[in-house]
Amino acid sequence: MKISIDPVTRVEGHGKVTIHLDDAGKVRDAFFHIVEFRGFERFIQGHPYWEAPMLVQRLCGICPVSHHLAAAKAIDQIVGLDPGDLSPTAANLRRLLHYGQVFQSHALHFFYLASPDLLFGLDSPKERRNVVTVAQEYKELARKGILMRKFGQEVIKAVAGKKIHGIAAVPGGVHKTFFPEERDYFLTDNDTPSVDTMIGWSQEMVGFIKDYHRQHAGWLDAFAAFPSGHLGLVSESGDLELYDGLLRAIDGQGHPTLKDVPNDDYLKYFAEGVERWSYMKFPYLRHLGREKGWNRVGPLARLNVCDRISTPLAEKERQIFRAQTGGLPNNATMHTHWARLIEMLHCAEMMKDLLTDDTILGNDLLREGIRRPEGIGIIEAPRGTLIHHYRVDEKGMITRCNLIVSTTHNNEAMNRAVRWVAQHELSNKPEITEPMLNQVEVAIRAFDPCLSCATHALGQMPLQIELYDVNDNLIDEKFKSPVD
Repeated sequence: MKISIDPVTRVEGHGKVTIHLDDAGKVRDAFFHIVEFRGFERFIQGHPYWEAPMLVQRLCGICPVSHHLAAAKAIDQIVGLDPGDLSPTAANLRRLLHYGQVFQSHALHFFYLASPDLLFGLDSPKERRNVVTVAQEYKELARKGILMRKFGQEVIKAVAGKKIHGIAAVPGGVHKTFFPEERDYFLTDNDTPSVDTMIGWSQEMVGFIKDYHRQHAGWLDAFAAFPSGHLGLVSESGDLELYDGLLRAIDGQGHPTLKDVPNDDYLKYFAEGVERWSYMKFPYLRHLGREKGWNRVGPLARLNVCDRISTPLAEKERQIFRAQTGGLPNNATMHTHWARLIEMLHCAEMMKDLLTDDTILGNDLLREGIRRPEGIGIIEAPRGTLIHHYRVDEKGMITRCNLIVSTTHNNEAMNRAVRWVAQHELSNKPEITEPMLNQVEVAIRAFDPCLSCATHALGQMPLQIELYDVNDNLIDEKFKSPVD
């Protein structure tokens, strides 16, 4: 018997879930299928290297800045520059752009996509589980969520020229500086509240999620909780690092599995497995193998692998967060939302630090080095560790491109989360119910997957659920309209 959920809703892009039952009605297995073809690694070949930061933004309309900056860091290496070689102005403007992107993306996911599950419950009618109902019943929460996302988007527009698919980074730096009037816009309350207001609201949201966890600890601690590896970037001193750092990984008990590795060495440590039922690959650490070497990435993983957060308010919240598990890694999938809001607070603090730093007003924008045939750029996108790797020929044309995006890293974890829900909800009761279907999607949504980044998505929006018996005969089916 097989249950098919196609596509999964309230995520970026489209996927399909199938749950397979045996003759006794118990869950035999469950899979999160990515059924669309991914083409960016191929069609970018033959383009000049300086076009890469512009082209790869079209992977996604939600996190184009992350791809833009990861590609830019790789292209910097091709023109002979490592991250520390950029001018302070260029480096800080790129960081400001990046923190604005993470801030707005986290706001989008939490307020628009995840909050209906938390505010209305897993068993609530599907008509209530949407952002419109959130805006109607939690007006102030929705208002602040919308304005927080707007603030991040305005930062992106100021640095890159547009909110989506703007251009800031060029080989060796940035193409324009910041102006005093632009800075003043974000430091004072106007039609867009100031960065100080963003910090205050971010603190409120962290307070909200802490209260929610106190009230609902039972299901949040247990839902789709399973041990896993965790991967993220850290600074040389072990701080949370979102723009440029060293690769660190730990296992589910906190033992190091990757000890602060330089970005350029990633190929020594990572491999990618494939399965016939999905176009999305399965990255893992070579020395641990496919079965034990997979990792979660994203907010939960980043708070697990770092030793501290450099900004004081977020660090205080990180300590409270880590105390929930006695300092051990947090393997509870639903705690990802809490971690995400702590990162929002960190981004708000970082944006203030950068906006009050006069280097962003400088004119030293570009630097050059000696050409290289290869470049690697690794960054922490909102959803996790993002890797861009390019090789070029003597004419500067891209001959090879390898992308390992955040959602790809999370592929194994998402499959295990789906399997957890299926085993807890379907064994001995193989019945399609709306709460059961929503729980499958809730487990996937916690990872904030961007399937458009991981594939070149061509999926359809309506959700079709099919139930098959052991002989693959269709015995039941349900449909959801695109607005559900």
